[in-house]
Amino acid sequence: MSFRVGSKSVAILFTVLLFFVAGCSEEQVLPVKADVAAPSTMEVFKQPTCGCCGEWVDHVRSAGFEMDVKDRADLNSIKSSFGIAPQYQSCHTAVTQDYVFEGHVPASQIQRFLSEKPADAIGLAVPGMPIGSPGMEMGDRFEAYDVLLLKNDGTHEVYARVEGPDTIIPAYEVSN
Repeated sequence: MSFRVGSKSVAILFTVLLFFVAGCSEEQVLPVKADVAAPSTMEVFKQPTCGCCGEWVDHVRSAGFEMDVKDRADLNSIKSSFGIAPQYQSCHTAVTQDYVFEGHVPASQIQRFLSEKPADAIGLAVPGMPIGSPGMEMGDRFEAYDVLLLKNDGTHEVYARVEGPDTIIPAYEVSN
């Protein structure tokens, strides 16, 4: 008599063992957050000759986003249509899941924002073009900068402070 183990049997066995181990463990097993946003297609508006925008697109693509890049000679009307005030503007504008991401926003902060979806927010911005931000790398040079949370009423809050390429300090607490 032979017994064949299929993938369904292995999955059931794994699930039973997981619950058994979790039940016998003194540590609390935390549930997986169900509303974490999966990477999605991001529409990016940029000027055709901007090299730093292309580098930023590669940075965000490497984080799992699909990119739909649209070269435009005039970006002012696009920025205006998404409610991005002049003081928050940079060289490119990205849109996904009805949120805007203006400038050289780190992909990790886009992912965090999309999983948190702060109330009354239209997106994130990194005004200007800070040296060392994604797409603006210049060797060892780095200029600390803030990632701003853009709000529906036209105001902003600091969402995160970027102190170095691997040092991001969250500054915004979600209060949905």
